Amino acid sequence: MNRSKPLGNRTVVVTGAARGLGAALACAAARRGARVALLGHDRPALEEAAARLPSTTLALEADITDLAALASAADTVRARLGAASVVIANAGIAEGGPFLSSDPATWRRVIDVNLTGSAYTARAFLPDLMATAGHFCQVASLASLGAAPLMSAYCASKAGVEAFSHSLRAEVAHQGVSVGIAYLNWIDTDMVRDADRYAVLRELRASMPPPARRVSSAPEVAERIMHSVERRRTAVYAPPWLRLMQPVRAAVPPVVMRLSRRRLPRLEAEEPFEPTGLLGAGGEADYAARVAALRQLRQAAPNTRQGPETTH
Repeated sequence: MNRSKPLGNRTVVVTGAARGLGAALACAAARRGARVALLGHDRPALEEAAARLPSTTLALEADITDLAALASAADTVRARLGAASVVIANAGIAEGGPFLSSDPATWRRVIDVNLTGSAYTARAFLPDLMATAGHFCQVASLASLGAAPLMSAYCASKAGVEAFSHSLRAEVAHQGVSVGIAYLNWIDTDMVRDADRYAVLRELRASMPPPARRVSSAPEVAERIMHSVERRRTAVYAPPWLRLMQPVRAAVPPVVMRLSRRRLPRLEAEEPFEPTGLLGAGGEADYAARVAALRQLRQAAPNTRQGPETTH
């Protein structure tokens, strides 16, 4: 490996690469000379993102909760670009609102995409990473370190991917594969901008200390993640102060509970809490893909009677 350009002529796979942080990660990898495979739901957006990169890129439409589709994508990446040396499990969706009134299918879908989808991504590409002594990077969140109210599915899934990554790291280290976790705060993406349309989610973020409420740009965060990937680090924090959460994370839930007891009644009095549904363009793309899959099932079997939530 070229020490000055560790990703040069290497294959990098990014899930959730149609927009936001995923597209920024693909761009950052391409600037480092990597061959980049962009995976996601939204084919037009994927192709548009890939068109902005060098010709050694590949846009593949795949549902990361479909293991067969991911295995097929891994075969295509291997044939077109070569075995993956880096895989970044970035794809994720979110919803907000009270747990009790949330749609169970939507709640489960967040878990499926963020947690099961990340594990499926690792399962599909681990043979390549073992062959290349590669690196798997899991995008996590501040929610992995301290859960917030009204975001139960997202927080549960991000805590889950952190635990999964720790377990996987210990399991594959002797096979030459490194595993890193990216702990991220608010990023200027469609998901966060959509969340800000809801008063309660906007107010909850505004009530955080100034450093914690700051929104970072996607390219800024992508550069920090790729810098850590080049060095095969086990953890990266964006912004860097998030590292300070690790030694005090056990104290976070009681603090969040006390703040919530004071603030949530006032916020609910101003505007009743309602489920948001899946947030942002990524959430819309996920729902649209599942509806399209349902239509295909109904065309193949006219007597099928199942909702979009049963197609994943």
